[in-house]
Amino acid sequence: MEEKISIILFSGTVDKLLAAVTIASGAAAMQKKVQIFVTFYGLLAFRKDDWKTNRRLSKDFEDFATEALKAMEAKKVPNWLDTLKSAMEIGDVTVHACGLTMDLLAIKLEDLESVVSDIVGVGTFIENASGGQILFL
Repeated sequence: MEEKISIILFSGTVDKLLAAVTIASGAAAMQKKVQIFVTFYGLLAFRKDDWKTNRRLSKDFEDFATEALKAMEAKKVPNWLDTLKSAMEIGDVTVHACGLTMDLLAIKLEDLESVVSDIVGVGTFIENASGGQILFL
């Protein structure tokens, strides 16, 4: 049976985005199939060029946001989108946009970064995730 990991990404904060794509990258390097389902605020982070100005960290880290972002810059941590693109070059990693969120927010596929392959409903995501690990970020 094929090993797979499915990530539900509903946060658009830099810390959650980096966590999701780092896990995806590691799983891809281990020859696991990875799908990322982006919904709500996670989907908004995938709008074209949003990654260039997104400097939000989750509420858990808000006291350290400025310090953490400066440390990442000083250590030359790649941005989350470049890390995701690298993961896609390493292995089988796909990004699916949530159809309901797309409809609610009147977003079209062409409004999103090219790493988003398609629009799917939750049923399709769950069917594809069946038999594998599911992570929520």
